[in-house]
Amino acid sequence: MTQRTASVLWSSCLAMLAVGANSTAIMAALPNMRAELSLTSAGVEWAVNSYLVVSAGFIVVGGRAADRFGARLASIVGLALFGIGSCMIAAADAQAALLAGRALQGLAAAVAVPSTLAAVDTSAHSERRAAAIGAWTGFLMLGFSIGPLVGGTLTHFTGWRVIFWSNVPLMLAAIAGLACTDPVTAHGSPSKSRRADWIGFVLLVTLMVSLVFGLHALPHARAAPFLVVGPFVLAGAALFLLLRVETRAAAPLVDLSFFARRGFVMGLAIGSLSMFSIMSLLLYFNLYAQSREGFGLTALEAGACLLPLSAALLALALSAPALAARIGLRNAMRGGMALIAIASGVIGLSTAGGGMVLLAIGFFVMGAGLAVPYALAPRLALSALSRGQAGQGSGIVNACTFLGGSCGVAGGASALALGGFPAVLIMIALAGMIGAALSCWISESA
Repeated sequence: MTQRTASVLWSSCLAMLAVGANSTAIMAALPNMRAELSLTSAGVEWAVNSYLVVSAGFIVVGGRAADRFGARLASIVGLALFGIGSCMIAAADAQAALLAGRALQGLAAAVAVPSTLAAVDTSAHSERRAAAIGAWTGFLMLGFSIGPLVGGTLTHFTGWRVIFWSNVPLMLAAIAGLACTDPVTAHGSPSKSRRADWIGFVLLVTLMVSLVFGLHALPHARAAPFLVVGPFVLAGAALFLLLRVETRAAAPLVDLSFFARRGFVMGLAIGSLSMFSIMSLLLYFNLYAQSREGFGLTALEAGACLLPLSAALLALALSAPALAARIGLRNAMRGGMALIAIASGVIGLSTAGGGMVLLAIGFFVMGAGLAVPYALAPRLALSALSRGQAGQGSGIVNACTFLGGSCGVAGGASALALGGFPAVLIMIALAGMIGAALSCWISESA
């Protein structure tokens, strides 16, 4: 490995460790943030969803930034924006500032994630490419897994703002490492004369935002039905127009022919359901565990409760390809989604008086179940496409995964309003059962 390749790889891995951890570290800190910043219930939900929705909308075009401007420059811009967003959150004194910072972080992640991956991919020699991409993925997954414990620990000992201030030196170090290398340009970039599908982009973002707003408003359906009906009608109209526009576009943002391929649709759906499950679980468990009605834990204790989930998620995600090779992708996916449903029941029993040992078992089983679709769903989706379609397909997969997490947060709010944390667990169990049923449609040869 050359010095240039090593610098690109480790700078990108460091950045993804921070980005991955930030996605979940905020969960443990939200109860403290709610008290200090006087967040409303909607504000708590949008502290997570402003990041997810913006990421979902922009990640489809984030990869094209690497193609057009070069992976190194796009990575540096994305990481710089992430650092600025982190500073905005750390210095926030009101809900609006927090949400603006989270939205900027979401935009930054939408650029940085595909751009750093492109930088790693194009800088590594062919014989080292698989190992380099594996390291990049591993650090992103490691950050995502340890985020709850990191967030809980920092919140308990130093305050929640340190979670975001600590991103600044990490981003600066990653930017410095990338800036010291030669420019890296992604292979297969489109010509600069190719027109961007801005109409498709606007319609896609409108669809996503309207859908999430509608789900957020469901608890208020009786008092203000228009708040529910309006966003869903707008989402339906945006979907209708998006289908018409993308069918006729010369260079569509979303290639609708992908959805005629069963493997792509199954990977998309199961990956979205897995993110739906984990984001709703992490948010609403932390709110429940740190409340008087729940366990009354500190942020540190709540983060520690999630250690079995984090350990199982990381370990099983790394070994998921070997598991799929041994028992088949369909069986692995079906088993993973079934474990999500089973684990939801075990966690529910622990909250009903089963104790912390049962809670730890439930979280371990949940992590094991989530790991398989988390690691294998993108592979299933992209295996249905040609190599030349992988870039656009990856953008769609990532967008739907983020959207799945956002819908989990929004749907969890409605479930929480109806029946508390047990209702959230029922919702997650249903997602697991739906995913297990869908897995039956995966081809045995996948």
